[in-house]
Amino acid sequence: MKKHIPNIITCCNLLSGSVAVVFACEGSFTLAFLMILLGAFFDFFDGMSARALRVGQPIGKELDSLADDITFGLAPAVMLFTYLRPVISWWALFALLMAAFSALRLAKFNLDERQTSSFIGLATPANAIFWASLIAYLSCVGYAPLWLCLSMLVFSLFSCWLLIAEVPFFSLKFHNMKWADNKVKYVFAIGSVCLIVAAIATAAVCGWQLMWSIGAIIIIWYIVLALATSKL
Repeated sequence: MKKHIPNIITCCNLLSGSVAVVFACEGSFTLAFLMILLGAFFDFFDGMSARALRVGQPIGKELDSLADDITFGLAPAVMLFTYLRPVISWWALFALLMAAFSALRLAKFNLDERQTSSFIGLATPANAIFWASLIAYLSCVGYAPLWLCLSMLVFSLFSCWLLIAEVPFFSLKFHNMKWADNKVKYVFAIGSVCLIVAAIATAAVCGWQLMWSIGAIIIIWYIVLALATSKL
C-alpha cells in the first residue's frame, strides 16, 4: 500500500484540477482558483511523499505531468476562456493554447536534465496561479471592458511563450538553509510577506476583493526577481 500513496496524492491533484474546470465552465472563478490552489498543495506533497517513503516509480513521474496539465494547464485556460468569451466572443478560444503550451512545458521538463535544481521556462503552477488569481479578482470587481479582455488575451500568448522559453527561473526548494545558497529564495519569501501585508492593509480600506489578486501579484514578483537575477 505504501508505494501507492504518492500516486493517490497525485490523483487528488488531478481531481482538484478537474473540479476547477467544472467551476470555471460555470463561471465560479473564485472556487476554481481555490481548487487550483488545492491541486498545488497536493502537487507539492506527492513528490515529497515519494522521496520520504522511498517508493519513487516511473509511473509517478508520468502521472504527475498528466495531473499538472489538467490542474495548471487546462483549468486556468478554461477560466480565461470563460471570462473573455462574453466580451470578445470566439476569439477567446486562443486562451486554450495555454493548456497545449503547458503540456509542452511539462514534457520538456521531464526530458531536460538541466532542470534538477531550477527551471528553464516558467513553471506551470506559477503560470496557473497568476491567471487564476487575476481572473478571480476581476470577476469580483466585475470590470471587463474590451481593451482589458484583449490585453489579457495577448498577454496569455506571452505567458505561453514564457512557459517554454529558454529563460532560467529559480526553484523554491531548499536543500539547506544557508543564506549564500538560497539568498534569492529568501529575498522572494521576504518580498512575498511584505506584499501580503500590504495587500491586507490595502484591502481593509479598498475592499477585501483585492485579496484574490495577491496570487497574481506574488507571481509577478517572482518573475521580475527571476529575470533580474538570472544569468541570461
